[in-house]
Amino acid sequence: MDNGMTVVLLEKLSDGQLRKIDERPWTRDMMNALHHVNYLTVGAKEYETIEGRLNVEQGAVELLLVPVRKEKQPILL
Repeated sequence: MDNGMTVVLLEKLSDGQLRKIDERPWTRDMMNALHHVNYLTVGAKEYETIEGRLNVEQGAVELLLVPVRKEKQPILL
């Protein structure tokens, strides 16, 4: 039975340091969605996915994110 995988989200700060913003198990469907998305929303904040790596020692995927700067005008759908 596949229970998914642990995903660690790391924000790259302006000074180059990394800050862990989230860590939780993702389902297989969520992992598959990474093939189609470039942006993630966590805690009502939007991030752009820069790169990812598989941490074999911890059995986790680590995603490097940078915050998206919001434009002053809202996007209308």
